Amino acid sequence: MKGERLFIGGQWVEPDGGHYPVTDPATEETVGWAPEASPEQVGAACAAAREAFGTWSRTSPEERAAVLGRAADIIRSRMDPYTELARAETGATTGTARAMQVGVATARFRRYAHVEPAEWAIPPQINEAGPMGRAAVMGALAVRQPVGVVTCITSYNNPWANPAGKVAPALAMGNTVVVKPAPQDPLSVYRMAEALEAAGAPPGVVNVVSGRATDVGEAAVASPDVDMVSFTGSTAVGLRIAEVCGRDMKRQLMELGGKGAALVFDDADVGSAVAGIGTTFSFYSGQICTAPTRVLVQRGVYERLVEQLAGYAGRLKVGDPREADTVVGPVISGEHRARVESYTELGRKEGASVVAGGERPPLERGFYVCPTLLADCTNDMRVAREEIFGPVVAVIPFDEEDEGVTLANDSEYGLIDYVWSADVARAFRVARQLRAGGVGINTVGRNMEAPFGGFKKSGVGRDVGSYALHAYSEVQAIVWPG
Repeated sequence: MKGERLFIGGQWVEPDGGHYPVTDPATEETVGWAPEASPEQVGAACAAAREAFGTWSRTSPEERAAVLGRAADIIRSRMDPYTELARAETGATTGTARAMQVGVATARFRRYAHVEPAEWAIPPQINEAGPMGRAAVMGALAVRQPVGVVTCITSYNNPWANPAGKVAPALAMGNTVVVKPAPQDPLSVYRMAEALEAAGAPPGVVNVVSGRATDVGEAAVASPDVDMVSFTGSTAVGLRIAEVCGRDMKRQLMELGGKGAALVFDDADVGSAVAGIGTTFSFYSGQICTAPTRVLVQRGVYERLVEQLAGYAGRLKVGDPREADTVVGPVISGEHRARVESYTELGRKEGASVVAGGERPPLERGFYVCPTLLADCTNDMRVAREEIFGPVVAVIPFDEEDEGVTLANDSEYGLIDYVWSADVARAFRVARQLRAGGVGINTVGRNMEAPFGGFKKSGVGRDVGSYALHAYSEVQAIVWPG
């Protein structure tokens, strides 16, 4: 058995804990063998990042950008093998793995291979109580400084785009990183580390440690060498990380769970709304925090939307993600499939009507779930309140605009909500009332320069575009007498 090795301080290191199998969710076969780091090896990775920080943070932004640009070129040149690995690890369709995983990762490295100003002059100000009691003109400069060593804990649903969205802006700002990938699919992250090494990232600037044991992630968060934790994952784990960070005032960037509300008004283009909401079924098999999984529909179009959405779900091919016409691949594991299926059964018990899906597709192997639509739901049902993270949509009727807004905001989550209405003024009015970090109007698409992050228990902080550079930096004020 030839297993993957850890990447610590510029060296490829055999893991203390041996290796464990990484499983293809579509075939249930072993893709490769991932390393199981010990807490001591995690500590060594954090120490290596701390040692490298002094030099890397003093390199010019142009030098750092050049490394990121070369990494983008290398990843792009290896698109085919990286796509196949991503598909095998995650169960994503080949098209999704290519475009939305490896392709987006390439774009993110390219985006941050662009030098942006890190200093801003502040208008001079007269200080009436200046030195020696005399009025003085005070100049000031605001400077963005790197935070230091950043632990990046990444999600299983996208082992390319998610780590790239953390590593690239962190490195661009002069930070060093320790990446702890999700245990289900860590192999792609090691290939990313290979690309960065080949691109000229100095030893210790990028480190990767993996493992299934909780003490691996805990060591990467609690290390005294770590200044910031960037985490994507469940709210429950995020709350635990926040507790640990709080003890040492470590900076945090948290992208946590979501239960996106999609408000569909009577005047909406129902076909467009169905296509947007239907991405919950098709995109990563619903394993995405931004999915519009809680659909609030005004009664005038309720029956029509339920009928069309049920038909949409029924037309989607569920099957082998390597086949070109497959739309819905498997979920990440047998354990997760059982969890998703348990919510469908819970919905039945709570009084929801299963109008599409609700059963396991007749496939011999793989962790597949049929796209499932639960109608006649109420907002107090668990299927409407808890993140399922699978191809399951709950539909809730409402009457008046204010009621729809109230229902949308009645959630502990607030990542991305959606509004469908032909009345643009109303759509913007409603959007501004929604307690969510982002709102899509008549679309589930995103602007990749717009800030991304959540309200409430959906997270802390914002990234994407220039906002990611802000997230991985501290603002320092330098003041002098004019």
